[in-house]
Amino acid sequence: MNIIEKLKKAELKGRGGACFPTYIKWESVLKAEAPQKYIICNGAEGELDLRIDRYILENFKEDVINGIRIALKTIPNSSAYMYLNKDYYTLFKDDLECEDITLIEGENKYIAGEETALINYIEGKGSFPRRKPPYVSEKGLFNMPTLVNNVETFYYISKIQKGEYKNERFYMITGKKVKQGIYELKEGMTIREILKVADIDFPFYVQAGGVLGDILKEDELDRPLLCTGIIRVISYDEDPYEVMKTWAHFLTNGNCDKCTPCREGACEIYRMIYKKNIDFERIKKVFSDLEQISFCSLGRSIPNSFKGMIEKIL
Repeated sequence: MNIIEKLKKAELKGRGGACFPTYIKWESVLKAEAPQKYIICNGAEGELDLRIDRYILENFKEDVINGIRIALKTIPNSSAYMYLNKDYYTLFKDDLECEDITLIEGENKYIAGEETALINYIEGKGSFPRRKPPYVSEKGLFNMPTLVNNVETFYYISKIQKGEYKNERFYMITGKKVKQGIYELKEGMTIREILKVADIDFPFYVQAGGVLGDILKEDELDRPLLCTGIIRVISYDEDPYEVMKTWAHFLTNGNCDKCTPCREGACEIYRMIYKKNIDFERIKKVFSDLEQISFCSLGRSIPNSFKGMIEKIL
């Protein structure tokens, strides 16, 4: 059984946030007709508080490199890059240097993890997203078919090839009043099941899946955590405006400033949150503009957590 068949059988989905079946990406790049193809390991990990890729690179870097090399062997005429944010590049460049993988020192920006923004950066154009289609499996780096998977995905590709995959993934639990931790647990567990390891003894709600994730109260936790494996636990005694201010500051500084709805919308949300004076009719219009006319998925997703906080907690 070849690796693509193994990925299909394992039902491995990308761990970078999109939950796209890994084998389909690999098949698409393999079947594409081109004289040169590229493989990129995405180590941008720009999500607020997320440290899963860092944990993997600290403890299992050999498996990550092995996963990239499996891709190089599977896809003919391919070259490999590993993109790391500035902090990770400084920490890991000496341990990860090897002849068949080119290391790239990237940016500490949220948008830098978006695959087309990452590709533009490697090409020297800055971290600006591209419109899709065409998809990067057709026209990616230097306009050639490109496979992009993140650090965690390449780690599990290595485990699958070695017959060591146990249908697990990494989850991170974070928050001001909980002990931050990273856990390797079964794929598909509910948020409630994952949180049992955190021993929470105060009234709380969660932000599930990152800074753009859903706001869920304690009676809404019997659902699996999909995509980005981070759960932020928020105590009810935390000021909701201070919580949202952290998100707004992060998103204002983490976007690319390319399109007006995202650039101006994120700033306007931040101003309202900072002053603790939300014009609810105005913010609905800002949310609508972001969702309908932002250039990329980052801008279209910005309203999600704020909507949840406003509707359920304020």
